[in-house]
Amino acid sequence: MLRIQRIPLDAIYVPAARRKTLHPETVRHLAEDILENGMKMPIQVRVDGGRYVLIEGLHRLEAAKWLGETAIDAYLVHARRH
Repeated sequence: MLRIQRIPLDAIYVPAARRKTLHPETVRHLAEDILENGMKMPIQVRVDGGRYVLIEGLHRLEAAKWLGETAIDAYLVHARRH
């Protein structure tokens, strides 16, 4: 069973290929929704050395940054590298 952990935003690495899929307008709408309703689903990360690598949830991560958060709820998953 996956357990939610609170992870500092600055400890999460976003691979370059993943960053290319970012849509700023989606981030803005999602940030507004998070303000009204809270974060509905944690992001997913994997451990790689001393950092966390984003697996799923780029727009949620960026919305949290946009809102000035310093940490985010995340599932720690065991996944292969892309």
